[in-house]
Parts: sequence; structure tokens; C-alpha cells
Amino acid sequence: MRGSTADVLPAAGPLLASLAAEPEGPLLVDIVGPAGTGKSTTARAVARIWPTASADPDAPFPLLVDDAHLLPDAAVDRLRERAAEPGARIVVTRRPWPRDDVLAALGAVLTETRPPVLLGPLDVAAVAARLTTLLGARPAPALAEHVHDRTAGTPLLVDRMVAELVEKAGTARLTADVAPRVPVPTGLLDQLAHRLWALDARVRDLTVAVALGAPLDAEVLVPLLGLLDAAGSGVDEVDELVAEARSAGALTPRGGPPPLVTAAVLRHVPEARRLEVRRALAEIELDRGGSVLTVARGLLDTGATGARVAGVFTAAAAEQARTGADAGPFLAAAVAAGAPALDVAARRAEAALRAGRLDDALTHADEVLSAADRVDLDEAVRAGTVAAAVLAHRGLLARSADLYRWLGELGAGGAVAVPTLVGTGALAEARRLVAGPRDPARPDASPQDERDRDPRPGLAEAVLRTLPFRPPTLLAGAEDLVAEGILDSVLGSPTRAVSRLTRAASLLESSPRAALLPDTPAALAALVAVQTGELEVARSVLDRAVATDLGGPAAAVRHRLLLGWMALHRGSFASARGHLAATADTPLEPRDELLAAALDVAIARRDGDLAALLPLWGRAREAIVRQPVDLFVLQPLGELAIAATRLREPAWVRPHLDEAAALLQRLGSPALWSAPLHWALLHAAMLADDGDAAMIHADALRGAAGGSRFAEAMATAAPHWVALMDGRVDPVGVEAAARGLHAVGLSWDGSKLAGQAAIRTGDRRAMSALLTCARTLHAPAQKTPPQKTPPQKSPLQRTPPQTALPRSAPTAEPEPGEPTDGTLSEREREVAALVLEGLTYKQIGERLFISAKTVEHHVARMRQRLGAQSRGELFTLLRRVT
Repeated sequence: MRGSTADVLPAAGPLLASLAAEPEGPLLVDIVGPAGTGKSTTARAVARIWPTASADPDAPFPLLVDDAHLLPDAAVDRLRERAAEPGARIVVTRRPWPRDDVLAALGAVLTETRPPVLLGPLDVAAVAARLTTLLGARPAPALAEHVHDRTAGTPLLVDRMVAELVEKAGTARLTADVAPRVPVPTGLLDQLAHRLWALDARVRDLTVAVALGAPLDAEVLVPLLGLLDAAGSGVDEVDELVAEARSAGALTPRGGPPPLVTAAVLRHVPEARRLEVRRALAEIELDRGGSVLTVARGLLDTGATGARVAGVFTAAAAEQARTGADAGPFLAAAVAAGAPALDVAARRAEAALRAGRLDDALTHADEVLSAADRVDLDEAVRAGTVAAAVLAHRGLLARSADLYRWLGELGAGGAVAVPTLVGTGALAEARRLVAGPRDPARPDASPQDERDRDPRPGLAEAVLRTLPFRPPTLLAGAEDLVAEGILDSVLGSPTRAVSRLTRAASLLESSPRAALLPDTPAALAALVAVQTGELEVARSVLDRAVATDLGGPAAAVRHRLLLGWMALHRGSFASARGHLAATADTPLEPRDELLAAALDVAIARRDGDLAALLPLWGRAREAIVRQPVDLFVLQPLGELAIAATRLREPAWVRPHLDEAAALLQRLGSPALWSAPLHWALLHAAMLADDGDAAMIHADALRGAAGGSRFAEAMATAAPHWVALMDGRVDPVGVEAAARGLHAVGLSWDGSKLAGQAAIRTGDRRAMSALLTCARTLHAPAQKTPPQKTPPQKSPLQRTPPQTALPRSAPTAEPEPGEPTDGTLSEREREVAALVLEGLTYKQIGERLFISAKTVEHHVARMRQRLGAQSRGELFTLLRRVT
């Protein structure tokens, strides 16, 4: 190690340069800084420039006096007198404390012609430069920041910490390109503890208190340290002790001790003493209504008990909850300290819900609800709100709605209940909660509302009495917007519904209380937006929800799965797989499990991969059984209905489809929600070759066409699908319908319609146009490389009649425009790539919108053109040329 602290102190460098440049003439310098900032090192550098300098105030000039604050008053007065002499050359170093009149007078004289040299902590750049000097090479990445953080930039601590790190880790590791594991400088901590115990007892007690979380506030420190000054307040004494501690380097200029000093306190101050200080500090903060969060963290896992300690933990939990962080550990500690478990159970339930621990949330909430007659009303409402939200997260919307009804009878609930009420078909109840005395009656009333009137009017009146007096919080505003948006999706304008739900999501992006809702506004906005054909809006609102952690951990998986669902609609299967894979290691609630299973099944079905679909169906069947029907699971339910038909197991979804039909009927068959289900059931009917059922769903889509642009596109395409069942093709109409589906986000559906029509038409010109249309609409799915299907034998390794390779090469002449020099055409390269992925001829045909027979023809032609004599040789040659 080499160099000196003065090498890197910006304030000391100019001074040394000035001394070297001015060997003669008067020069007065006052160097001031706390302990450890390099005063003595600077004095030694001055001594090298002034080898004849003396520390005796009566000696000839130049004079160099280090640590002048330790001199007796007489010596300080003599220095002041010498500084007034003509030609005086004096350099003095001292601490900023004590601040007595004698030192102040000396400082005034020394700084008459030159400002004082103020030494202090180093910034990160200066620490990095210091490390380079000490190590002889640039430090490893992040090492300078680590050393700066631990030492608060105090030069002496920087030097000593680096010295110990070199001894423990070696210079090579500290200068490596990869950041090293930095060992704890235990030797330095022992030295700092020794220095701390050498300080005045009151300064030591102050440092210990601040290291354990006490603020530099006389209102706290006076009673904590037992300080009183002549006036009886203790404020002046606190100021003096703080100044002395800073001067000694125990506290930084910003207030707290350097982290290394705090670590030394935690290492060397006896545990009983630390606990005593923390307990006293916590009680003082509790009594004055101050922040107890920091000191409560220090009390965790210390075994502290008693009513006062429990009160501290409870107050800390409230503070923690306001920041959005997990308050659960503090509430658990409060119970361990002696707080009655029932008194804090509701708050524990809320903390667990915000942290995504739904089992714990429901357990604590149920503890309160089971003893509702023995808790305060506010606690019962809190527990009910948590339980309702958890049940909704788990897909039990009917039970959630029952809890919101109960909350309404307590005078709580209100607009937050609307999604669960609408989701389970209780439309009249939901409308009364929104159309309260603050709002005019909705002009779009439906006769269905009167038929569905809630037989318990007391519930609505109880809730409405509370609505005008609700504080206009972010959560309340979002609840109102969500309620209005969900009702708009059923009764009003779909566009307005998307707008309101999106605004609700924006309101709650900065609020941790979003977790208390039965579903996040972002999820609801995405579900509605995708059914209006606004896929980009859906994706955008979900992206923001993921970025801002809207709704907390409990909602993160739902947002990710919904992003996968949006990608599926766009035909971006690789993206959909990515979002699905991101949730693979996370336990899923039944609602999310149904969506994940449907997404898995949907991707396999669109890939035409029956082998992959079969094992996935087992998961889907279990998900269907566990998840009741509600309005917000109709999309995945429709997808599973298609898969069930494809696998000839429609009985698994039939009861759920019957419930869905009844639910939609109770809601007045809203086009926004009914059209996607009819679209799915149309495809299921076509798979079952049930023309009558297909016509019924096509007619239903026609009736829903005015509900949204999305429904209109499906209604336009539905008759063409029905016609294809009879082999009838209207090329112009099919292409327009396919492009209409693409325009509302159903890219895969549009390309599939065009491709199937192309296969069935006898008009070669129409076939070519429809195939071009299909490929164009399918293009978005190819923006990301297709992922491979599960391992299976290639069609070239099978020998069923429809896919077997011919034993001899075909003798057909090359088609016009095809290469004849042994290379492959663009289409053959596409076929070859998919063959090497292991897809069957049928799967390849569905990907490329050609028949399996045409795929077989292309493979045979490739074998002829490449001169392959065997299947293995063909595979080898294909890998070389693709």
C-alpha cells in the first residue's frame, strides 16, 4: 500500500501546491476537519515541504501545529499572537469542536486572508481514486461503492478497511474484473469499538442510541439519554454532544454514524443493553406519535415482550403498510409480544393479502369473521373485505358476492361489490349500488333489472347511505370507475367501459391498496378490451400493470397469463408460450389455473398438435372441475369447449356451458360477453360436424353484431364457416371476413378461415388469392421464431400410407419457376424447416395452408432434387441446405 490521504483530498491538494510554490512570505492556513478526515496526514505532507517547521508557538517561523484543539488555552493564545506578526508562516490543523472563544479567535486570525481548508468525507469518485492508489490498480466493479457505503467516505476508515480487505482477500481479488465477495472487516470493527469506548461516556451513549435508530431530535434524545441543561430543556446539551460526536468521527455530517460504526455497536454493545435502548426509544416514539419503524425493526427477533412493545410493533405495522411493504412480520411480532391475536387478525389478513399469501389472509380473516360479535366494526369490515377479495382471486365469485352483501348490511361494501355481482348475474343489485343518490338514474335501464330485483332492499339502502360520505381516495375513485365500467360492458358502451376500467388502473398504479379489490382494473380492462377488438389497449394496460406491480403479488400471475391470452389472439404463439412459461413455477389459484390450462390447450390446438393436446387435456379437466362459472371466465371456457369437442369429451364442459348460458340470460345476453362464447361454440359445432348447432351460434352472433366491432367481425365470418361445412365458398366474402377478423385482433382465426376456404374452393385463381390472404394474416405470428413441439417422430420416420415416402423418386417435371440445379425453392425450404422440427405432414399443411398431400409431394421432390438415397441421407442434406 502506498500514497497518502492528502493525495485524494480535493481541499488539501491546492494547499500543498501553494506551499511548494511560495517558499517565502507570509502564509496563514487553518485546516479544519473531524477525526479521520486526513488532518494529520496533511500536516505530515506540509512537514515534508517545511522540513524546519516547529510545533512550538515560540519557535521561529514556519510553525506547523497539528491538533490545535488539544492545546491549552495559553498556547492557543500565543499562536494567535504569533499569527499577527509580520511575515508569519503558520499552518494549524484542528477539529471543529470544541467551539470555545479561544479557538474561535485563532481561527478568525488565520482566515483573514485565506479561507480555511475544510476536510470531510470523500465521494464515490474520490474513494475509487483512493482505492486505485492504495491497490496499485483499478478496483473491481462496485468495490468503490461498497467501501464508500460502509465508511460513509471517511478517509481513515477507507484506508483501514482496504488494508484489512487486502490482508483477507488479496489485491488480485480486489482488482479482478468480477466483483469479489467482500469479507467483513472484523478487525476494523474491533478497532472502532475500542475508539468508541475511549470517547466521553455521553458521546458514546449518543452514538449507540443513534446507531440503534434514534433520530437526532432533542425531543427524543433528552429523555432517552437523561439530559438536562441549565434551562431544564436539554436542547443545548444535545447540540453540543452531536457536535462533539461529529468532530470525533462517530457521526457523519448528515447525522447518523458510518455503517461500520453501527456494525461495531451491534457487534460489541451487549445485547441486553441494546434491547434496553431500543425498548426505551420505541416507547418514547410511541408516546410522541413519531415513527417507530426503524426501532421496531431492531426489536424483531429479540424476544422483547409486553403491552408497550406490542403497541410498538402494531404502530410499525401501520407505518409499513402505508409504504406498501409487508407488515405481516410486525403484526406477528405484536402477537408474540402479548397483543391479543383477535385484535390484530384483520390487519394480519390484509397484510397477507397485499403480500400475496392468500392462505394466510383467508385464515386470519375467517378468525375475525367467526368472532364478528367480539371485534370492532371496523375490524369486521376489514376482515370481510379481505375475505371477499381472496375468494374472488380464487374464482369463488358467488361466495365473494355473499360477503360483499354482508358488508353492505354493515354499512360498508358499495361499488367494490359490483364486479362480483355482475360476474354472478346479480345485475339489479349491482346497478343500485352504482346509481346511488349522487348520480342520475341510468338512461340505459333494462326491463331485466326489474325482473332481477333484489328481494332485500335494506342492503342497497344501507350501502347507499354510506356512499356520499366516502372519502374521495384513490381506491374509492377506482372502485367507482370499475363499477361503472363493468356495468357499461353489460348495459352500455363497450368503448366507455374500456375507458373507465383503464382510468381505474391508472389511478391505482401507485396504491398498494389495489390488492383489496376482487380483481384488478387492469385485468378487467384487458378482458373487456380484447372483446372489443382493442388488443393493443389490452396489452398496454397489462404491461403497465406488470411494470407497476398493480395489485401486488396475488395479481402478478393473472396479469402475465392475460398477456399470454392477448398474444394468443394476435397469433403470436411464441410470445404466448413465453408468458405461460413465466408462471410455470408459481402455484396457481383455480381462476388462474383455468386460464393457464386454456392457454396451453389453445396453443396446442392452433399448432394442430393432437399428441401435445392429449396430456394437456388432463390438466384442463381438473381446472374445469375446480372453477365455477362466472362472467370473467367465459373466454377460456369457450376455448376448452372447442378442445373437448376435438378430443370427443364434450361432457366435461357441458354443465359449465349450461351455467354460462343461464348467466348470460340473467344479464340480458350482453353482446360483449356472449359473442366470444358463441364464436367458440360455433367452432366446436363445426368440429362435431353439427350443422344445426353451428347455425344456431351463427344466428346468435348475427344478433350480437351491433354490440361491438369485435362481435360484428365474428358475426360476419360465422356464415362463411357454416358454408364451408357444406363445401360452399364465397371467395370475396371470405377474404373480407378474414380481414375483418384480423382487424379486431383475431389474426389466427382470420388466416384459418381464408386457408380453409382456399382448400375447399375449386377456382384456382380464388384459391391463390385466399392462400395469399391467409399467409398475410398469419404473418404476425411469425415475427418471433416458432417454438418446437414436444419431441416426436418426423413424418419421414413414419410409414403410414398417407405420409410414407415413395420408394422411387417421382418423375414429374419441375413446376415453372422452381430451381433445377439441386437447390430448393422458397416453399421447399419452409417445408424442410418444419420437417426437421418433427411436424407431421398434416401439421405442416396447417401451418402453410396447404394439404398434407401437397407436403408429401414437396418432400418427394426435395429428395429427388438433392439426390438422397435414404431417409437418413435426406435429413442430413436438409440440415445442410436450410
